[in-house]
Amino acid sequence: MGKVGNVSNAQFEKETDKKGAFVRQTSAFRERVTADGSSGFPAEPGRYHLYVCYACPWASRTIIFRTLKGLEEVISMTAVDPVRDDQGWKFFADDPDPINGYEYLLEAYLRTDPDFSDRVTVPVLWDKETNRAVNNESSEIIRMLTSEFNQWAKNPDLDLYPEPLRAEIDELNDRIYNSINNGVYRAGFATTQEAYEEAFIELFEALDLMDDRLGESRFLTGSQITEADWRFFVTLIRFDAVYVGHFKCNQRRIADYDNLAGYLRDLYQQPGIRETVNMDHIKRHYYITHPRINPTQIVPMGPVLDFESDPARSHL
Repeated sequence: MGKVGNVSNAQFEKETDKKGAFVRQTSAFRERVTADGSSGFPAEPGRYHLYVCYACPWASRTIIFRTLKGLEEVISMTAVDPVRDDQGWKFFADDPDPINGYEYLLEAYLRTDPDFSDRVTVPVLWDKETNRAVNNESSEIIRMLTSEFNQWAKNPDLDLYPEPLRAEIDELNDRIYNSINNGVYRAGFATTQEAYEEAFIELFEALDLMDDRLGESRFLTGSQITEADWRFFVTLIRFDAVYVGHFKCNQRRIADYDNLAGYLRDLYQQPGIRETVNMDHIKRHYYITHPRINPTQIVPMGPVLDFESDPARSHL
């Protein structure tokens, strides 16, 4: 049994409470880009830049939405090295920061807020004109990508947050985020048995519930893929390779679920999505940059992952 109040073994001490539970920090930058410019940050082609990491599920949301909406030529993007060091996310030597020539993403944070002292996270939506971060909250960035750049998007009619489904999507997002997206981190970063077990039980109760739901419909809200599906996908795609072992989320693999396994393959096989998944970056990030959890920093060779088999979902 872990000691209550002992955070000395926490991966992120500032984000660990007295009971040993992981409490994620809030995002620092929350401005919005709007199509009409009323926010002070008007949507314009070529003005904004995304800083991402292919290893990070939160950043992966924005990569997916940028791809699906066809905004590659509207919003530029740079991926940081998946192996984070004690100064945080750094840029690849052969793919440097094209905006300011920064070595670390921390420099972009400090350019925006010189007093920033928390953990640097991805994604970051950067405004090249004012030379500052607009937003680093992925749930808000994907909404901007969905609606505010339609004038220049290759797929302007794609609506991942349709009005008739918004209440249902919001409810799904809330459960999936708290119990699953962040639930795996609450299990993996827990420093007491009590905190770990609480997150673990909640995680698998939610996965069981979603598996049952997906036995009745192809996607979470029916026959149409929505924002809720892609927010769920980024955790599912990492689950068997990382969260089962590294975060001790080992009651079941996604591959063991009757419906979640096919659903995951269905989403992975949607046009453009394979290219947003970099399993090498994912595995190296988690196993190398969490030394309190994996002090040897050995990256496992397995498991065998099958994302290409027939999803067998089209009948639903």
